[in-house]
Amino acid sequence: MTEAGPIFLPKGFKFSSATAGIKASGKPDLALIVADRPASAAALFTKNLIAAAPIEVGRSSLAKSYGRVRAVIVNSGNANCATGPAGIRACKKVCSELAHLLNVKPTEVFPSSTGIIGVNLTVEKISAQLKSLLEKSGTSPDHFRQFASAILTTDTRLKLASMPLRNGKAAVIGVAKGSGMIHPQLATMLVYILTDVIATPAELRRLLRKACAETFNTISIDGDTSTNDTVLLLASGASGVRMRSVQKEFEKALRGVCQSLAEQIVADGEGVQHVIRLRIEQAKNRTEAVQVARTIAHSLLVKTAWAGADPNWGRILAALGRSGVQVNPKRVTIFIGAQKVCSASIACLFDERAAHEELSKAESRVTVQLGRGRARLEFLTTDLTTDYVRINADYST
Repeated sequence: MTEAGPIFLPKGFKFSSATAGIKASGKPDLALIVADRPASAAALFTKNLIAAAPIEVGRSSLAKSYGRVRAVIVNSGNANCATGPAGIRACKKVCSELAHLLNVKPTEVFPSSTGIIGVNLTVEKISAQLKSLLEKSGTSPDHFRQFASAILTTDTRLKLASMPLRNGKAAVIGVAKGSGMIHPQLATMLVYILTDVIATPAELRRLLRKACAETFNTISIDGDTSTNDTVLLLASGASGVRMRSVQKEFEKALRGVCQSLAEQIVADGEGVQHVIRLRIEQAKNRTEAVQVARTIAHSLLVKTAWAGADPNWGRILAALGRSGVQVNPKRVTIFIGAQKVCSASIACLFDERAAHEELSKAESRVTVQLGRGRARLEFLTTDLTTDYVRINADYST
C-alpha cells in the first residue's frame, strides 16, 4: 500500500517527468499525468485567501469543463504565487500549450505549482519540455515513481499509497508531496489520487470531501496553511467497474490511501524527530475535538517539549485552557502513552522515565480527555526541532 509495498496502478493514465531548470538543484521539477480519455474529476483547494495562480486557474477550469480533465501538469521549485496577473497568464499559457499538443481544450488541463512564493514562473522552461514529457509518458510503476519524485521540494522521500478493488479489476492510487507548511484545511501539499472506476464528478466530490475531512484535515506539522494546497481525484473509468457496484469498497480504499499519504507527510515533516498521535476523547462533538487538538498541536511550548521527549504535561494543559472550548478543569485527564499523568488538572504520580521513553519513540501517543461527551478524534502532529528552523531559515537561498 505504501512506497515499500506493491503498486496497484489504475488503467487509463500515463505518467512522465522532466528537468526544466526551475529548481536550482537541477533535480526533476516538471511532472505530467495524461488520461487516455477525459477523466471525471473533483478537487479540494487551500482555504488560504492568498491563493496561487494555479489554484485560481484550476478551480475555474474544473467549473468550465464540468469536472473533466485530460492532463495534469505540475511544476516544483516555484509556487507561482503572489505573481499578479503575470502569474495567471503564465499558468494559462502552460495549459494552452499542453492542450494544443493534446488537441484538447485548455480547460481540460489541470495545473499545479509548489515552491518559492513571489518569483515569476519562467514559462519558456516549461514549454520547452512539454513535447518530450508527452513522448516519454508511460504506464509503468517506474513512470509513476518518476512523477512522484518530480513534484517534491523539501521532502526526503516519495509518498505513495495504493489499494486494489474487486480483486485487482480496478484500483485506487495516490501520490503526494508535503513536508512543511502543513496545517489542517489541507496542508502544503499536492495530492493526486487516481482510479479507473466509472464515476461522475459529483460522486467523486462527495467521497473526496468525506475522505479529506477524516485524514488530511486532521494533521499538522507547523500550523501554516499553504497558498497552493490541492487534492485532486481523477477517475478514468477504464476498468469498466461502476462506482455504484463498489462504493463501500471504494470509500474504504480512498480513505485508506488518504490516511496513508497523510501519515507519510507527517512522518516526513521538516526536521521531525517524533510523530505524535494526539487523541482527544470525551469531547462534546467533533468540532470542539478538532479545536482542542489544533491548539495543542500548534503550541510551540508543547512542540519543543516533545522535541526533547519532555513529559511536561502542564504545557498541554495550558494549551487546552486557551483553546476556546469551555472545559471544566476538574474533568480533564491527560495520558502519555498508557500512563495517567494528570487528573482533574492536578499532577498524578507517574513514572517520568517511562513517560520520557514513550515520547522518545519515533511515534508516540498522547491522550487528552475532556469529560464533556463521547466524541473522539485522532490528530497527527509532530515536534518542532532546530532542524526545522534551519531548513526554513535557508529555504529561499
